[in-house]
Formats: sequence, structure tokens, C-alpha cells
Amino acid sequence: MTSPEPDPPADRRADAAPPSTPTTAQTHENRTLMTVITTEPGPGSRSAAGTASLTVVDHHPHQAVVVDLVVPVYNEEVDLGPSVTRLRGFLDAGFPFPTRVTIADNASTDGTWRLACTLARELEGVRAVRLEQKGRGRALKAAWSLSDAEVVAYLDVDLSTDLSALLPLVAPLISGHSDLAIGTRLSRTSRVVRGPKREFISRSYNLLLHGALAVSFSDAQCGFKAVRRVVATELLPLVEDDNWFFDTELLVLAQRAGLRIHEVPVDWVDDPDSRVDIVRTATEDLRGIARMARGLFTGSIPVERVAAELAPRRVGGTARDADLPSPVAGVPGGLLGQLLRFGVIGVLSTLAYFVIYLGLRDHTGAQAANLVALLVTAVANTAANRRMTFGVTGSRGVLRHHAGGLIAFGIGLALTSGSLWAVHHLVAAPSRTLEVAVLVVANAAATVIRFLALRQLMAHRRSR
Repeated sequence: MTSPEPDPPADRRADAAPPSTPTTAQTHENRTLMTVITTEPGPGSRSAAGTASLTVVDHHPHQAVVVDLVVPVYNEEVDLGPSVTRLRGFLDAGFPFPTRVTIADNASTDGTWRLACTLARELEGVRAVRLEQKGRGRALKAAWSLSDAEVVAYLDVDLSTDLSALLPLVAPLISGHSDLAIGTRLSRTSRVVRGPKREFISRSYNLLLHGALAVSFSDAQCGFKAVRRVVATELLPLVEDDNWFFDTELLVLAQRAGLRIHEVPVDWVDDPDSRVDIVRTATEDLRGIARMARGLFTGSIPVERVAAELAPRRVGGTARDADLPSPVAGVPGGLLGQLLRFGVIGVLSTLAYFVIYLGLRDHTGAQAANLVALLVTAVANTAANRRMTFGVTGSRGVLRHHAGGLIAFGIGLALTSGSLWAVHHLVAAPSRTLEVAVLVVANAAATVIRFLALRQLMAHRRSR
């Protein structure tokens, strides 16, 4: 191998740049492009990262590619050469789309960067990118943002995932059928070789995600993912985590924005030499889950804006989007706006409930009148909240939403019926005023439960 690319001279470095306006210094020698970019987070970015220095070595800067495969690395000088050579050989042997392999070095302290530069020079279709800050998520975010490919992807440097799954991963994105694609080790048809400890941790983590964030995808942390670049452009500024929670955060945001996530069962052989700190990573993941749950509950994460922004750009026209839940003009996505509308609808539902209850009370008895009044108002309440409170229109998910509303109805029925039963057993001849007062309290408790259940249900837009 020839000697690696030298570090760029000091007088070529860009020390400052306005937000979202990278400054570059370039040298063209033997078709080589070396670029040093200093950027700051652009407007609307939620990342806490500050100014970042990015060095790019690309010997084929004008090569058109459809798929950009990013390999994030940190101190991987032993595995990097064989892995990139094997990956590039697989792609050159018959992969049907033009590809680039981007080595994304995040502040390695060994010889990883020098080797990456050498690989970029000696292998066509390979470029090297270096950040001076650590963070796997940060490296992916920078490399994907830099890419001009139609689809951006990443895979771990150990190539634990069988590369035969690469084409099924990116094909649905290139066709426009899906927005993101992930490899899953937890499908019944996946073939996975790893120890029981990692298997338990992986399944426990994904089970926690299903319970805490109501996700529909099966495997958040498989190092084998792809996303359409137009989608990444909208989602990446919202991703705050720069480390291992990056994948999970990206997928949760995509699901909440109503994007379609394609899953590919993979064959996976775990790397026994993995240097991931499991305890530290698990702690960071728990913090990330809590942060996202809080942001989604308060409405501070603008997933509705992302959904509205991406809808006109989806490949395949408007036919696919016609069935997707869409925001209603003027309906705010934040918690306060939802509470206001839910409260107004709740007051009207309560009035309707008592009109029906009092109208039937003398003819059917208290329990039967309560059942009919609650059932009628529950169906109407779910339909009204679906559209006016949570901004969901169209037929997609309507049965699931009403089924969830009926579950909330069942909880409300148990509370109100139980309250009526209690008051009739504790008081010999309760007055209508006492009955109504008890039902008001029970309905208030049922309303709180109903709001939380419907908010979670309406936000849970399954990606298919």
C-alpha cells in the first residue's frame, strides 16, 4: 500500500462558518478531493452538539451513486481493512445499483484514520470522513448529511450481518415503497448466533421500547439500516442523541411521523470482540427513552411538521398518502392544544351522557341507563377526538382507534358501574343528586384515563 493522505495544512482549515453554511478548503491532486468543513447546527436542529470539524478524503468526488453505505468506526485499525475490502468486493461482484462506501471515523486515536485514507485512495468507490468528536450517532449524522445518494445506509464494521440482506434492505427505498428499512434479528426467520446474555439484553430492550414508546418495529439496535435521503434530511435535525441511542430515536421519530418502516430478517453472527460498554450504553438508552417519552407526551417534538413536509415528496404520488393519517388544519399537535379540545369534547360528551342517562333512568334502571349512555357517548367521543383533538383523518386505523376507544369505554363502565354499586350498597335510598355526584367523580377519573389512552393510540401509527 502507498502512504496515506497527509493531514490538511493548517492554513487550509476553516475555523468558523455561519450556521448551515459550510466553508471548505479543497486540493485536487490525481482526482483527489480533500475537504475540511466546519459547521454549526442549522435552524430547527434539536441536537446539543456544537461546532464540528469534518474532514473528507474522496478520490472520486463526481461519481454518481444511488446507495451510500456508511461504516462508522472508532479505533478499528485491525478490522477496518479486511472489512471494507470484503464489502467493496461484494458490491463490485454484482450489486445492481451504483454504490459508495463511506468510512466515518469519529475521533479515533490509533491508526484508523490513516488506514481509512489509504483505503479511499486504493479502492474505487470508497471515501473517508473524519470527525474530531466521538459518537457513533454523530458520525452517522454527519456522513448521511454530507451524502448526495438517493439512499443512505450503514452497517457495523465487523460485518456481523450477512451481506446477502443488503439488496432486500435498500430495494424498497429505491422503489419508493418504504421510507426506512432495518435489519431485524428478532424475526422467527432470522438466524442469529450470539450468547444468551446479549440475546436477553436485546429482547429486554425491545420489549421496553414496545411498552414505553409503543413502537411497532421489532429490532431497534441491529447495525444494519437504510433511509431515503429526503427522509433523513427531515429527521436528522430532530435526533438529539449522538451515540448508541441514535438508531432508536431515529426510528421512533419516523414511526410517529407516519413513515413506512420496512423490516428485513437477517442472518447475524455476533462479534465476540465487541468493545461496547453494555452498562453505560443501557444507562444512556434508558435516559433516551425517558427523554423521548417526555417530548412526545408534551408535544415538543414536531413529528406532525415532518409528516406534513414529507407527504408531497413521497414517491408514487398521492394514492399512497390518501390513506395515511393527516393533520387537520388548525389542530395543534402540542399537549395544551390537545387538552383544550379534549376538554371541550369531554364536556359535550358528559352533557350528552347525563341527558341519555336521566332520560332512561326511570325506564331501565340505573345500571342499564349508565351502560347505554356510556356506550353511545364513547363511540361519538372517539370519533370527535380522533379528528379534532389528535388531527387524524382518513380510514387507516379507524377500527383500531375505535377498538381502543371501546377499551377505554370498558374502563369507564367499570368505574361508573362500580361507583353506582358502591353507593347503592352503602346508602339505603340514595338520591338522584348523590348518584349524579358520584358519577361525576367516576367520569372524571375515566376521562383522564381515556385521554392518556387515546393520545398514545392516535400517536401510534404503525409503519407497514
